Amino acid sequence: MHYKVKGTYDLLPNDSVKWQYVSRKLASIFSRYNYHEIRTPIMEYSEVIHRQGEFSDMVQKETYNFVDKGNRNITLRPEATAGIMRSIIENKSYAQTDLLKYYYIGPNYRYERPQKGRFREFYQFGVEAVGLKSPYLDAEVIMLASDIILEFGLDGVLIKINSLGDDLSRSNYQKALVDYFTKHTSDLCGDCNNRLNTNPLRILDCKVDFGKPVLLNAPKSVDYLTKESKEHFETVLKVLADNNVNYEVDHNLVRGIDYYSETVFEVHANIKSFGNANTLAGGGCYDNLSKDLGGPELSGVGFSFGMERFIEALEVSNVLPDLKHNLDAYLIAFSDDFKGYTANVLKALRDEGLLAEMDYDNKSFKSKLRKALSNEPKFLIFIGEDEVKNNKLSVKNTKTEVQEEMTLSDFLKLLKGE
Repeated sequence: MHYKVKGTYDLLPNDSVKWQYVSRKLASIFSRYNYHEIRTPIMEYSEVIHRQGEFSDMVQKETYNFVDKGNRNITLRPEATAGIMRSIIENKSYAQTDLLKYYYIGPNYRYERPQKGRFREFYQFGVEAVGLKSPYLDAEVIMLASDIILEFGLDGVLIKINSLGDDLSRSNYQKALVDYFTKHTSDLCGDCNNRLNTNPLRILDCKVDFGKPVLLNAPKSVDYLTKESKEHFETVLKVLADNNVNYEVDHNLVRGIDYYSETVFEVHANIKSFGNANTLAGGGCYDNLSKDLGGPELSGVGFSFGMERFIEALEVSNVLPDLKHNLDAYLIAFSDDFKGYTANVLKALRDEGLLAEMDYDNKSFKSKLRKALSNEPKFLIFIGEDEVKNNKLSVKNTKTEVQEEMTLSDFLKLLKGE
């Protein structure tokens, strides 16, 4: 027997129907905000992901990397934004309009320890708005993320938000963090002592030291914002407040990827069984990613949700609708002699847009009937010698158990309520 690769899973029909429902509803929401779907390869040349100055754990420790037969370094994408920006630059999409609004749904890959809700192959959905820098665009993206939570029936939405500022703000803030944490190295874990020399911002995101006074008392980024960045952030907060979006400023929020600047945020919801681990999405602005990839100056802002976690939240909150795949009709031929006629009727029903199935095996009638009823069809159609001879169907309503003979045309009228 062979087994699936560790950290992956099989999406079986009872679950895939939930994914289809979520994907269709998301596409409708994204369309209302004028976002258009983009699909990029799951593989990128490694330099797209392993950029200079990118020290996040996701990139440094968790990527799947390999050398292909052409001796080229390839990385399976650990997230979608870098690949989308590469696509925008390569295809010169930025020349078509001053604002590109994309949404995506697709798989990503990270080599991390598999645990409940975390996989090595996982799906994300999200948006990227690229081309313009505007606090109103930041607010739109945040409100879109909030609307997704609400439209799927979840409650208790809370946006945690912070600002890392522009390049000058960030540089001044990093110096302040280095000065502060240098005096408290004994209070930091080993990884954070290393981050002190590479990316001190990441210390604030440490899971080991989370909640400790050394982090809670650290300098706050908002105190080091330039005038422009401060006004940008204040405008974002005002738009959110004016639109009744529930938010709180979290001074330790920096996000786990190094390309973020200006506004960063997380989306939380009240999922009781999730406890404190109720973050469903995260995102922010990125002003330098395009330049890092050899492109022109392009600002961007976006977010991503984990599909698996989002669907789990819908399940435990009991907000998924009934997604049963109920058949309109199930056809049973009494013997092989009548299966040709039965197949023709089946095709005619499907051509009318009906959900129909027929029995293909040669088991007993009792077995066929049991199998048919397990599919919970609205009608059973029996076909034998008399039905074929008279060009009719023997139709049984599974709810009323009334059975009668009728032509295919009359059955179609019955289903359509004519």
